[in-house]
Amino acid sequence: MSHTDELIGRTREFLAAHPPEQTDRLDFLRARFDAGLAWVHYPKGLGGLGAPRSLQAAVDAELAAAGAPDNDPRRIGIGLGMAAPTILEYGTEEQKRRFLRPLWTGEEVWCQLFSEPGAGSDLAALGTRAVRDGDAWVVDGQKVWTSSAHLARWAILIARTDPDLPKHQGITYFVCDMTDPGVEVRPLRQITGEAEFNEVFLTGVRIPDTRRLGEVGEGWRVAQTTLMNERVSIGGMRLPREGGMIGPVARTWRERPEARTHDLHQRLLRLWVEAEVARFTGERLRQQLAAGQPGPEGSGMKLAFARLNQEISGLEVELRGEEGLLYDDWTMRRPELVDFTGRDAGYRYLRAKGNSIEGGTSEVLLNIVAERVLGLPAEPRTDKDVAWKDLSR
Repeated sequence: MSHTDELIGRTREFLAAHPPEQTDRLDFLRARFDAGLAWVHYPKGLGGLGAPRSLQAAVDAELAAAGAPDNDPRRIGIGLGMAAPTILEYGTEEQKRRFLRPLWTGEEVWCQLFSEPGAGSDLAALGTRAVRDGDAWVVDGQKVWTSSAHLARWAILIARTDPDLPKHQGITYFVCDMTDPGVEVRPLRQITGEAEFNEVFLTGVRIPDTRRLGEVGEGWRVAQTTLMNERVSIGGMRLPREGGMIGPVARTWRERPEARTHDLHQRLLRLWVEAEVARFTGERLRQQLAAGQPGPEGSGMKLAFARLNQEISGLEVELRGEEGLLYDDWTMRRPELVDFTGRDAGYRYLRAKGNSIEGGTSEVLLNIVAERVLGLPAEPRTDKDVAWKDLSR
């Protein structure tokens, strides 16, 4: 019996024991995690079976065909795509068992406290301080562009623990409790009128040393795991043909022959082909991930994702003419999900502007691709060996 057949058999046995139509949603998700069918490539006892990652698709298809509930992955994307792989690689056994199950079931939402007002593209320049106080760390500082902070129970956080070292060396990685009284979340209103992002102020937040991920001073290395997985999760989403932003534009083209021009036709054809190339490249990237850890390829995918979304949404606005500028709701909202395709063309056009900033700016990703994929010389970095406290800010 092949690994796939064995796993499908195990999935069917699980469904027989937990019929989706008769089982409470949360109970079903918890049982699925405990059965090792959440992340099949994770270790036993942590949501997986130690099986090849490539077999997850077969499990998901079997469960979907049976009408099983999912864990609303878009809502908990930061936990699934960024926090979980980092906890798996660097967490203690106690941390893995405490955090991974409620993370996967969606009982606990996660956010990412990385970027700061003075440390975005140059993230290693961050100034949020964590000072050791007995068996805890006291954290003070400010973070920004924090998606889901208004919903989150936990946050992955990097803070400076040694200002006397060069900027990449004096950082440590923590899990922060977002319910701590020293954590203040303020909405940031975006060009769309919504506040899906936040700024977060940390004042005297005490984090037990037991919630440190990795060694003291190793935070930058730990953060690379998070960032590489983040870019894969943003740029490497699985899509059907005409999935994502290209779908609404293609529908508009078919429904509105009066809007067609030769120029728009040529642009649509080019973008449709590029969207298909990106989709198949994403499939290849997932196959590579099945055999190992995410690498710089994810940066290339995220780069293409941002450019395509912006060009496609711009074409859609042109196709719709004056109507393309309409936007259904400018009121201040605090959404749980970013819905690119279920909203008006005007929303898609405005929201896509952030794609080249979030998850790593396109300029930074171009440097990563140049240096780590193409092997080009690195840009000069004069501050590489200078103590953080001596840097001009």
